[in-house]
Amino acid sequence: MGQVAWKGLFLSLFDYKTEKYVIAKNKKVGILYRVVQLSILAYLVGWVFVVKKGYQDTDTSLQSSVITKLKGVAFTNTSELGERLWDVADYVIPPQGENVFFVMTNLIVTPNQRQATCPEVGRIELPGPPTPTKLGSVSIPDALCYKDGDCPAGQAVVAGNGVKTGRCLKERDSIRGTCEILAWCPVEKRSKPKKPLLASAENFTVYIKNSIRFPKFKFSKMNVLATDNESYLKSCRYSTEHPYCPIFLLGNIVRWAGSDFHEMALEGGVIGIQIEWNCDLDKAPSECNPHYSFSRLDNKFAEKSISSGYNFRFAKYYRDADGVDYRTLFKAYGIRFDVMVNGKAGKFNIIPTVINIGSGLALMGAGAFFCDLVLLYLIKKSNFYRGKKYEEVKSSSRKSLSSPTLNGNQSPDQLGGL
Repeated sequence: MGQVAWKGLFLSLFDYKTEKYVIAKNKKVGILYRVVQLSILAYLVGWVFVVKKGYQDTDTSLQSSVITKLKGVAFTNTSELGERLWDVADYVIPPQGENVFFVMTNLIVTPNQRQATCPEVGRIELPGPPTPTKLGSVSIPDALCYKDGDCPAGQAVVAGNGVKTGRCLKERDSIRGTCEILAWCPVEKRSKPKKPLLASAENFTVYIKNSIRFPKFKFSKMNVLATDNESYLKSCRYSTEHPYCPIFLLGNIVRWAGSDFHEMALEGGVIGIQIEWNCDLDKAPSECNPHYSFSRLDNKFAEKSISSGYNFRFAKYYRDADGVDYRTLFKAYGIRFDVMVNGKAGKFNIIPTVINIGSGLALMGAGAFFCDLVLLYLIKKSNFYRGKKYEEVKSSSRKSLSSPTLNGNQSPDQLGGL
C-alpha cells in the first residue's frame, strides 16, 4: 500500500496542469466580479493617479532659506526708563533675521545693579488684605532661614541670585528671615507685569523671505513677487489678493493662530509659521505657490500654569567714574516666532507609472481569485462548478471522459441538491 502511494506521488511530478476557462452563467458571481473590477479600477484611477499622483516621481528633499526683517516703532514712558522710543534694534532678538526670531513685548527692569551684599529676597507684599510689608523668602525656599547657621557661607542659593554670606537677615519682630547673599544688588524684582509694555507691537510688520529649491528637478522659487516696482513691498500686506507679498502684521499672525495678542504679549509665548510648498511640476511654474498656516506652539492655556509664557534675561554693562562696573538687568517677555518650511514636488516619470499600473493589474487578478473562491466553495452548487473547472484527462483511457463519477460533465439538474 505504501509503495503504491509513493509511486503515485512520484508519477504526479510529471503531470502537467493547464488553465481551463469556464464561463459560469451565474448572475450573482458575475455581478460580484464586475463590482470588484470597478472598485479596483476606481481605486487605481481615482486614488492612485488622481489624488496621490502615482504617475509622478517626487522630491521631498526641500532646500530652504528664510530671512526675516521687522519694522515698527513704539514710545513708552515708565518710571524705570523714563520716556523712550523703541525701534527694531531694541525689541528684536537676534538682530540677524533668521528663521527663529523674538519680539519683546514686555519688560521688567532692575537698574543700577552692583556687586555687593544684600538680602536674597527684599521686602515683599504678602497676599491677602493690605498689611505692612515684611522681609520674607517664600518665593525662594532655599533662602529661608531662622538663624545664621541656616545660611552656610559660600553656598549658592538654589534658584536664587547669589552666594550666601553666612548671615540671616530678619525684621525686628520676625522669627523667619532671608539669607544675605553676595550678588548683583539689588536683586531682580519678583513681581510679574500687569500689562504689556509694547502693546502697540501688534501693528509691527515682519517680512518673511523664503527661497526654496528641489534639487532632483533643479527647480527654484521664491515667495516674493518678481517686480521692479520698489514701492510694492513698502505698501502691500499679505492677503489672498497679494499672496506674493510676505509682509505680515504681528497682530494678524497671533490672531490667525487662535490667540489674543494683548494676552500673549503680557507674559509671552511661541507662534509657529508654517510655509508649505506642494508643487506639481507638470504644470506651469506659476502654479507652484506657497501656503501659510499659523499655530500656537506653547500651551494655549498657559496663563493657568506657573510655567506660562516665554522670557529670558540680559544685561547692559557700564562703568562709573571710579572704574566700578554696574549694570541694568532686563527680564524680557515676548513672542517667539518659528518659521518652518516643508514641501514636495512631483513630475511625470514612466517608471512609477508602470509600477502602479502593474500593481493595479495584480489587484485585478486578486479580484478574480476572490470570485473563484466564492464560485467554487461558497455557493450552493459549488461542487458542480468545481467539477467543471478541474477535469482530469488521461491519454491511456477514454473511460475517464465518460465515467459516471463526478468529472464535470453533470448538469445542475443531475446533481440534485448538491
